[in-house]
Amino acid sequence: MVRAKRTKNPARAPSPARTLLMLSVLAAAVLAAAAVGTAWFLDSRGVTPRALAPYVAKRSSGHNQAIEQSGKWMQRTLISLDRGSLYAGDDGLLQMRPGAQARAAPPLAVRALAVSSVAQLREAMAGAMPGDVITLAPGEYAIMRGELGARRPGAEGSPIVVRAERPGTAVIEMGITEGFKVTAPHWTFENLTIRGTCKYQLYCEHAFHVVGNADHFTARNNTIVDFNSHFKINGRRGDFPDHGAIIGNTITNTTIRDTGTAVTLVDLVSGSDWVIRGNVITDFIKGGGDRISYGVFAKGAGARNILEQNIVVCEHLLRGPGQRVGMSLGGGGTAKRYCRDRRCITEQDDSVIRANLIASCSDDGVYLNSAARSVVSHNTVLDTGGIVVRFAESSAEVEGNLVDGAIRSRDGGVVRAHDNFDTSIMALYAGSHAVRQLFTGSSVATLDWAGEPARREAPPAKPAPDLCGGRRPSLPAYGAFEALAGCRQ
Repeated sequence: MVRAKRTKNPARAPSPARTLLMLSVLAAAVLAAAAVGTAWFLDSRGVTPRALAPYVAKRSSGHNQAIEQSGKWMQRTLISLDRGSLYAGDDGLLQMRPGAQARAAPPLAVRALAVSSVAQLREAMAGAMPGDVITLAPGEYAIMRGELGARRPGAEGSPIVVRAERPGTAVIEMGITEGFKVTAPHWTFENLTIRGTCKYQLYCEHAFHVVGNADHFTARNNTIVDFNSHFKINGRRGDFPDHGAIIGNTITNTTIRDTGTAVTLVDLVSGSDWVIRGNVITDFIKGGGDRISYGVFAKGAGARNILEQNIVVCEHLLRGPGQRVGMSLGGGGTAKRYCRDRRCITEQDDSVIRANLIASCSDDGVYLNSAARSVVSHNTVLDTGGIVVRFAESSAEVEGNLVDGAIRSRDGGVVRAHDNFDTSIMALYAGSHAVRQLFTGSSVATLDWAGEPARREAPPAKPAPDLCGGRRPSLPAYGAFEALAGCRQ
């Protein structure tokens, strides 16, 4: 009998279930690699999830229902990964130490003028002399036509002052395009409550328009509500308002601004040597036009402007569509005819953003556009797109910031970043927010350190002030403050 030759058993064909599993693993690996590759590409281009989300929605709009629904789902997912749970609105924010206070010392007066009507206020301002102190009696003042002109110059050491004796007692309701129009130097406004009351928000443009030769303007301890740009500062016929100060004001809106004109609550164009300090600036949502708005910007070829110790919350009590930027040097750029040098080779030179708390912005927290030799130091930036230095004309020393987002360059901007605590863009796409985890609290006003603050590796070369006015140690915490409790009244 001939025996059959024995051979090894051939490999068994994989079962259908095993084949499916292998294909699934392979597909997952391919998708994961694609996701990592996409995240790396977006990271290299400086595109945050919150910046990508509206682009995805726009590109998928107008296609078939499946594509539109997929685009909306991706938009929601990207926003959720980047923004997470938004900080809840809290009225306590408007009563914090930065911003208008309930106390203010009266200035020395060469001549004290008491007014109790709009007509008397107009007359006093029209005939004002250096050293005059114009005090509004408690009550409401309705201005429905005609700006309040500040055309007579004060003098160094003897400004013309328009004030209320106590904050909150004199309420000026403005139903006009421009309220106080300041065209002469050395005017100060303090302790006033000013509200925009236009039937159409388009027409309530500015509570203050500071223009031309209006050097040494000061706004201090005012509460200003419901304008498109509460402060508008710009040059006129070759004169530029310099050495101004906007200090300790509360600047906010109660509704989305239904306008296509600019919405920037402090709009500084072409002025130099301004100090914008200790203000609370919130809720600047632009409902029309391009829907891009700013809390504060300085642009137009000005120089040496200082933005410090402010609290800027883009979305405090309001939510809405569009892009909101907290603070900017350069803004969206300036038409050459409005620039100080008529060219705007740079939008800003030698300006400073430091010791600010900036939060809840749908776009960047700090945006530098053609801003040369800038300093961005010791800011706390939460729930924003981070800090961006854009275009080759921009250069910035970025030091000691605490950023729930990325510090990045775009389009050739020069960033010299040193000893910051920030978050990579790839981490944002993974929904990771290590900076937020440093804090407890459900709102910006209630932020507290979850443990010991994260501190600088070495003493800063130039110490920054504390947001709340407290003394900072030699090794300060990253960001704007040692303890936000110091800001609570």
